[in-house]
Amino acid sequence: PTGAGFVAIACRSHHSVGLRSDGTVVTWGSNRSGQRDDAPTCAGVVAIACGWCHSVGLRNDGTVVTWGSNRNDQRNDAPTSAGFVVIACGWRHSVGLRN
Repeated sequence: PTGAGFVAIACRSHHSVGLRSDGTVVTWGSNRSGQRDDAPTCAGVVAIACGWCHSVGLRNDGTVVTWGSNRNDQRNDAPTSAGFVVIACGWRHSVGLRN
């Protein structure tokens, strides 16, 4: 990607995610499982994490957004409530820590 202002980078096997200082997300690499097409287009993301073929973003309101593969329900089970302060991804799963 071009441009400056990145405050965080996350990567996994075939894709990468960058977080800009304005809270927007930039993706690059493979899009085989929607790792790029499904990325959030809104601002307000404060943290990012990458799994094998999926990614997770933590919004400034404590909610979680997911995109990419859902082969192992790593997106279907994403919580809809707020209160998260930390996120992380494993091979085909994601976890979050609530305040």
